[in-house]
Amino acid sequence: MKRKFLIISTFVFCFVMVPAFFNFFRSAAQTTTQPKPTPTPARSVSPAPTAEPTPEDDDTGPIRIETELVQLNVRVVDRNNRSIGNLNQSDFTVFENNVPQKIEYFGKAEVPTNYAMVIDNSGSMRLLIDKVIEASKIIINTNRPDDETEIIRFVDSEKIEVLQDFTSSKVDLGDALDNMLIEGGQTAIIDAVYLAAEQVDEYEKTRNPNDRKRRALILVSDGEDRVSFYKEQQLMERLRESDVQIYAVGFVSELSKEGGFISKSPQGKAKAFLERLAKETGGKVYFPNSVSELNGIAQDIASELRTQYIIAYSPANDVKEGIFRPIKVVVSDGPNKEKRIAVTRSGVQTDNKNSAPTLQNQTKVKTQ
Repeated sequence: MKRKFLIISTFVFCFVMVPAFFNFFRSAAQTTTQPKPTPTPARSVSPAPTAEPTPEDDDTGPIRIETELVQLNVRVVDRNNRSIGNLNQSDFTVFENNVPQKIEYFGKAEVPTNYAMVIDNSGSMRLLIDKVIEASKIIINTNRPDDETEIIRFVDSEKIEVLQDFTSSKVDLGDALDNMLIEGGQTAIIDAVYLAAEQVDEYEKTRNPNDRKRRALILVSDGEDRVSFYKEQQLMERLRESDVQIYAVGFVSELSKEGGFISKSPQGKAKAFLERLAKETGGKVYFPNSVSELNGIAQDIASELRTQYIIAYSPANDVKEGIFRPIKVVVSDGPNKEKRIAVTRSGVQTDNKNSAPTLQNQTKVKTQ
């Protein structure tokens, strides 16, 4: 009986203790292989300042495109081509690509002028050169202290010379004019104007961009181009990239009036070309019938350069390189519905930096 009781007691003990031992060893194994992480105290972190995204950080943000002011030199005349000089900013509206533009700057005070005198020294000017030099000196003598002038003479594509670089010295300019001489050659007006406009642009880059100065070319020639390296279309594109007004004095009366069946006469072509130059740049053209008119023309050019309005705006449109953007300036009518006409350049064109020109024969400008 005792033996039977011992067997039963042993069986009960095993039944109770074996699961307990099993749970103990399983808990110990878990503690050994997967230790419980020690909690760490929470930290208070101030938010970091927000930085402006860079192209590497975020390419979806706004892109700022800085555009330069477009400056216009504007003459205002009535129906009789008489200058009107008493207008205010509110009288003007500027359109680019038919979109109204906000005027950022408006001025009507006298502004210094940088201009190049580009004078034909080819054989066709032989009988006129003395009077042309005299008239040029009249213009130079009207220069104000801050005005600067450059003297360029030209014959053909190989002889386009800077006789006097930009200076305010009337003595030096007069000496340069006195050194002009007539030479034989095929007239290259387009090349001369192209390179002169380039010279004015290059000179402007050396100056303080905040100094507002008018830029102009005064061209004296018979207007007949014969062997220019550049084409007229290239010249017009060059002028659209510049802010240069052209005042042309064309002695076209000696050119032939005989035209072909479907072509203009040499005189007609010369007049049309000079008129296009003046219209494209907002300048003015003169066709004197005799040298006796030169002094009056010189006085008129000097006055025109100093009776203009300067208007500047920042384009509200998207500006794409190499695209011509037409410009129109509208002036409100005067008393009694007097018509006022704004004369300025026809448009603006930014330089297409991706298409560098290639030249087969570089035209030279010699500086003395």
